[in-house]
Amino acid sequence: MAIVTTKDMFAKAYNGGYAIGAFNVNNMEIIQGITAAAIEEHAPLILQVSKGARAYANHIYLMKLIEAAIEDAQENAGFDLPIAVHLDHGDSFELCKSCIDGGFSSVMIDKSGLPFDENIAITKQVVEYAHDHGVVVEAELGTLAGVEDEVKVSAEDSSYTRPEDVQEFVERTGCDSLAIAIGTSHGAYKFTAAQCTRDENGILVPPPLRFDILKEVEKRLPGFPIVLHGSSSVPQEFVKLINQYGGKMPDAVGIPESQLREAAKMAVCKINIDSDLRLAMTASIRQHFAEHPDHFDPRQYLKPGREAIKKMVQHKLVNVLGCNGKA
Repeated sequence: MAIVTTKDMFAKAYNGGYAIGAFNVNNMEIIQGITAAAIEEHAPLILQVSKGARAYANHIYLMKLIEAAIEDAQENAGFDLPIAVHLDHGDSFELCKSCIDGGFSSVMIDKSGLPFDENIAITKQVVEYAHDHGVVVEAELGTLAGVEDEVKVSAEDSSYTRPEDVQEFVERTGCDSLAIAIGTSHGAYKFTAAQCTRDENGILVPPPLRFDILKEVEKRLPGFPIVLHGSSSVPQEFVKLINQYGGKMPDAVGIPESQLREAAKMAVCKINIDSDLRLAMTASIRQHFAEHPDHFDPRQYLKPGREAIKKMVQHKLVNVLGCNGKA
């Protein structure tokens, strides 16, 4: 199977009450771990590339790695694994055009920080070019807090999506899916301790997602694919390992997986897992060096990192997204 768009994926996800996992990739081991998990779970997959990842690994290298993963799946899985390649948080028409021309099947144009009409104008420009080339477009309304590709948005500068704006935005831009802000946040430090409460064990509990906004958006855009960014759960076992082996991540807390699963059962067709993969790889590498200080060959410490990625993704596909067996 060649690289596909998300159009059929999202239609099936919406009707089936599950979401497609979108995982950011930066190198070979991450791509291998993610696709191996998707093959085992028979799950459709979105591999995302950010502006920063393209600068780090080079567009051509990443595309060839993804093509190799598709070929490997064809040869070893015994079925066609649907994989979409998506630009995550494209910040300009020029970047989106480059990715479209370079073989991506989906792009995101994120101008949510601009005034409403300016967001519409730039999004529409991307949509027109993308659709002319058979590529689908994700846009965004509302602004998430946190750090994405080294760009930091404070909680004070974030904003929830206004449901009363979504229908006009989609109709005027022609976008194919819409990322909304209902309380998720980018990065491993999604919330400050002051924004959370503590349970009886002293564990930080983040504020709940605004399902009322999601329900109102679904009401105004029935059947339309909705996307959640910043939807990592920040597993505490990995935070503990990182801190145990020389890292410093105090009070890192994520979105409860039960809330993400509930969102997937509603109108959310795509959930971005932004920081959990990095946590899994970093924790496994730190632990490996602590237990094997004599190792220096990258294959020795990247192999457990790749395995940690695979296990993490399998858990997400089954227990959070519910998309296992849907490929």
